[in-house]
Amino acid sequence: MKPILLQAHERSLTKILYNKDGDLLFTASKHNLPNVWWSVNGERLGTYNGHNGAIWDMAVSSDSTQLITASADQSCIVWDCETGKILHQLTAKSPVRSCGFSLTDNIICFTTDKSMGQPCFIKFFDIRDKEQVETNIPFRDIQIDDSKVNRMIWVQWRITSLQVTRMADLPVRLENR
Repeated sequence: MKPILLQAHERSLTKILYNKDGDLLFTASKHNLPNVWWSVNGERLGTYNGHNGAIWDMAVSSDSTQLITASADQSCIVWDCETGKILHQLTAKSPVRSCGFSLTDNIICFTTDKSMGQPCFIKFFDIRDKEQVETNIPFRDIQIDDSKVNRMIWVQWRITSLQVTRMADLPVRLENR
């Protein structure tokens, strides 16, 4: 097998992600432009233009129709994977560190850094609810005073969807969602 060299990012990579089918590869960096590639031949399919800061995290929906990105520019963007169009742009008062889709792809979650005089937050939005995303008011907002969230993922355990967070200097935290 011959390795494929992907050249697009001007700064160091922060995330590399395959979609569920394995045919698409998403890359993000400390630069503000995430990219999508064919995983088979390394052809760049496109760039998602809309952030003004480093991209810290991203996730793709299970059907590969939407991409979500978390950025140091204090925003979280939900993109149409195929067109690169911004579907929803949510803002915060500090950099957005991690993000993800629920197992049903209906709920998104993002976490913010404890910085700029702001505590860390975990925010949940139902993207089917147009009012929530237009007003930027989550249906659940958890404030974390004692640390910051480094990573958030959704997992399936038995029949329950759990949200797992990894916090700096604290143990992993599980919450039933």
